Amino acid sequence: MISKFPHPRMAATAWSSLIYAIPLSLLAIGVFMRPVPAQDNPGRILSVTGQGSESAPTSATRVSLGVEVNAETAEAAQAQAAERSSRVVEMLQAEQVEALQTTGITLNPRYDYNNNQRRLVGYTATNTVSFEVATAEAGTLLDELVRSGATNINGISFIASDEAIATAQQQALQEAVEDARAQAAAVLAPLGFEIQEIAGIQVNGAQMPPPMPLRMERAEAFAASDVSTPVVGQEQEVNVSVTLQIRY
Repeated sequence: MISKFPHPRMAATAWSSLIYAIPLSLLAIGVFMRPVPAQDNPGRILSVTGQGSESAPTSATRVSLGVEVNAETAEAAQAQAAERSSRVVEMLQAEQVEALQTTGITLNPRYDYNNNQRRLVGYTATNTVSFEVATAEAGTLLDELVRSGATNINGISFIASDEAIATAQQQALQEAVEDARAQAAAVLAPLGFEIQEIAGIQVNGAQMPPPMPLRMERAEAFAASDVSTPVVGQEQEVNVSVTLQIRY
């Protein structure tokens, strides 16, 4: 007679296999059903860029000036320009100005055009230098340089100190961050969202527009005046931008 029940040894083997199989199945389910950590799910991100701008007071003046001489021969023009420019440079060295350097030396022929004919009438020699000086001293020094031989004041611009620029940059960065957050809030509020956290920050490089040069005319008028030339410094702008990645 064939029994309807499995042999005891076979039943024990089957139950053993089932017991060992259950943990493996649960482990497999646990692997595939593992919850996704929050950092793997960035959610909604809003990118917004804020702007900040501050003015840095200037304290120094960069001056470009030179000597221009006309003469009948190239040798005479060059010699006279060298003599006058040497006096200018010696005065600047005596005043211990900063960043003194020669910025140009030229010697060009001058022609007269008449009846479609070109005639050589002489030569023009120029020698230009640039330097930096405290703005409070710039006007008096310009007058003295003209009296010593300078004929052209090509232009001046104003410079802020490193400390003043750093202070203005810090203030501009704070303004840029506040501007970015305000923009984000203005966009999210009407949609029913709120700022949750800042997911990323990008500080863009500070930009400083070059100081606006002030163009000057020929310098003879300064020498004839008994009043010191007034030089009033301008402020130097520092512009920055900050980009925020905002999770909402």
